[in-house]
Amino acid sequence: MKSIYDIQKLLIKYGTIVYIGDRVSDLEMMESEIKDLHEARLIETIEFQTALMVLRREIRIEKEKRQRNRRER
Repeated sequence: MKSIYDIQKLLIKYGTIVYIGDRVSDLEMMESEIKDLHEARLIETIEFQTALMVLRREIRIEKEKRQRNRRER
């Protein structure tokens, strides 16, 4: 699992589609769904950890972009 697309495919496999309309909120909701899948023992620990790393990296990048955009205004 290397991308958000991979995580989306995993979530769809379990019947979950996440679209809130705000990129950071979408990513945070995906994180919550991944945690739920892991707690239900539907995904392996390594898959869970990898998905969290990808999601948290993307959340950090998106938040940094927002801060940069605010400073430029």
